[in-house]
Amino acid sequence: MFACLQSVGLFGIDSYMIKVEADVSSGLPAFDVVGLPDTAVKESRDRVRAAIKNSGFKFPTGRITINLAPADKKKEGSLYDLPILIAILMASEQLKADTSESIFIGEVSLDGKIRSVGGVLAMAITARQNNVKNIFVPQDNALEGAVVDGINVYGVEDVRSLISHLQGEVLLKPAVRSQTLNKSVIKKVDFSDVRGQVTAKKALEVAAAGGHNVLLIGPPGSGKSMLATRLPTILPEMTFEESIETTKVHSIAGMLDRNHPLITERPFRSPHHTITTAGLSGGGTVPRPGEISLSHNGVLFLDELPEFNRSTMEAMRQPLESGSVTVSRAAGSVTYPSDFMLVAAMNPCPCGFFGHPTRSCSCSSNAVSRYLNRISGPLLDRLDLHVEVPPVDYNALSDAKPSESSAEIRERVNRARKLQIERYKGSGITCNARLTPSMLREYCVMTDEASRYLSESFDKLGLSARAYDRILKVARTIADLAGEEKIGKPQIFSAIRFRSLDRKYWGE
Repeated sequence: MFACLQSVGLFGIDSYMIKVEADVSSGLPAFDVVGLPDTAVKESRDRVRAAIKNSGFKFPTGRITINLAPADKKKEGSLYDLPILIAILMASEQLKADTSESIFIGEVSLDGKIRSVGGVLAMAITARQNNVKNIFVPQDNALEGAVVDGINVYGVEDVRSLISHLQGEVLLKPAVRSQTLNKSVIKKVDFSDVRGQVTAKKALEVAAAGGHNVLLIGPPGSGKSMLATRLPTILPEMTFEESIETTKVHSIAGMLDRNHPLITERPFRSPHHTITTAGLSGGGTVPRPGEISLSHNGVLFLDELPEFNRSTMEAMRQPLESGSVTVSRAAGSVTYPSDFMLVAAMNPCPCGFFGHPTRSCSCSSNAVSRYLNRISGPLLDRLDLHVEVPPVDYNALSDAKPSESSAEIRERVNRARKLQIERYKGSGITCNARLTPSMLREYCVMTDEASRYLSESFDKLGLSARAYDRILKVARTIADLAGEEKIGKPQIFSAIRFRSLDRKYWGE
């Protein structure tokens, strides 16, 4: 007998419809799975055989052939266990049910329990786009799938409960989407904790308002990491579309909270400097998202930047420009979104005290030069704001006067972002940092005084074309925070000052 039902395949961040075909015929006992299955899919034979028996059904004794179509696409993972099991029961006439408007996803344990899988959100979106009415997923993934409107998402605990539902005996209830929304992580850090560092805090406010990349340079203990970890508390709130995009990436990586699967807070990723290039940009036989993509719509913080491997640092150059990262492997090429803010922190030398006002540096000039030159010029050029974080004096630390809170700063950031969203409406651009060169002339209009000052500074400082563009973008953000329509000389001056620190440490 023959049976056919639907499932969903996953490759990178994209998913596609799969037909699971089962044929049970007489002959010598055999169980074959075809359609470019990987090892995990082939091993489903043993899991499905045990699960059918332990769920109270009879495993067919004839020849069983499972085809996963389209056969020219690689099938990877354990998510096909459940549709294969249901297809076998239907082909062996142990189950009679209408599955034409349903799809099945899930890993099956030997005792018939259904285990969670990654990527359910992306698969639920594909199912809805293909007018599927019902999707059966593991119970742990039910709230994740319920984020998608227009489709019934059923969480399944085990094979028996699913069969009872399909036969109309004990019906399952669809997961309720409202349980997944408006879940916000309680902030445990705040900018009011930071003493002193007025310039650095202003720089991070500008970065948050315009989506700019930042480099923090200063001695140990000056507060670089403290500032960076508080940056997410002043970033604008995520839109629902951004939440869906970010949740899709984390779903594929298997990193969602089963109780609150929809990510509503901007990600903050802080990988150790020993991370590999594949760990940062993504990799694997079937490429998985790396830290760059897991930071999508959020912040990627690289502490002790010169300690990272050179090739790892250089892997960020293309994603910083394009907002996406493409990983190519033998199994295929996958493009993941990577629209993130890069915040990097570093000491000015190996001992950390080069240029310190009170402590002497123990490093030789060659050691300082080698340390700083671990950061390439092209990568440094892609960091919009270069901010010096000096040591904090005793008076600032002991000052009992409360500092400005994250909520107050975030209010100004939100106002500036709303201006940008309205200004670039319909262009696909949401912040100043993503402006294209052709848009600079239209939206970064300067006063005559500001234009003359930038012209003089360009020749004097020997700025690159990329530096020129980024100065205009930062100046546009500073003007937005000040509520100015045109970019004036004060905004250009501030933007150039944030780009001039490399002259102090890296030379002319």
